[in-house]
Amino acid sequence: MKNRSTVPAKRETLAVPQAVLFDAYGTLFDVYSVALAAEQLFPGYGQALSLLWRDKQIEYTRLVTTSNHGVHYRPFWELTRAALVFAIKKLAVTSITTGPEGSFDQNLGAAVERLMNQYRSLSAFPENREVLSELQRRGIPTGILSNGDPAMLQLAVKSAGLDGLLTHVISVDPIRKYKTHPDAYALGEQATGLPAGRIAFVSCNAWDALAATWYGYQTLWVNRYQQPFEELGTLPTRTGASLSAVLDFFNPFP
Repeated sequence: MKNRSTVPAKRETLAVPQAVLFDAYGTLFDVYSVALAAEQLFPGYGQALSLLWRDKQIEYTRLVTTSNHGVHYRPFWELTRAALVFAIKKLAVTSITTGPEGSFDQNLGAAVERLMNQYRSLSAFPENREVLSELQRRGIPTGILSNGDPAMLQLAVKSAGLDGLLTHVISVDPIRKYKTHPDAYALGEQATGLPAGRIAFVSCNAWDALAATWYGYQTLWVNRYQQPFEELGTLPTRTGASLSAVLDFFNPFP
């Protein structure tokens, strides 16, 4: 496989991971694949809407986790819907009000339902199955550690054809705290029975890769979109252009 990862200077001092955990949304499943459907509903706004939807979704997870000791927690599906409504109202109100015959609320509700149905079965990145199959062939336990609630993750895994390729599917929902709370990352240790330093955590989200690094995981940041990493003084263990770079944790040193 190609897309070799970049390696920090002291990579050779790290133990080979005994398990791999993946973020789900943005890492295994393409959260921006909804842009086409959004563009069909709101011509000229599809890409911007998909970006704002995602940003607001993550903002809401942080808001409900950190405010009033989490008493405002809501499942990820509900936050995803709330973020979508916000994004539509902010960017595409004109399209809604001049759209198909009906009231504003009717048109908004129809658009929300169509896009939420699209979110149930997000497109998977093309290398997912090959990478997970190779890890399984090598006997390496794998899993998802995600903000998604259990029903969302079950459907996403099934829709992507990844059934049978993941040892664990871990949702933060039982603890009612979203990443980047340390209790969320602790779920990976509890599920695998391994300390964080013996687990590789893979995320396409720079903030997630950073927080997982701070927690103690070996990390791979999948930089699919050629973005800068977070400027907070800590780098991930590895950076790669696709999920395939996770195999470099297990390949012999060059």
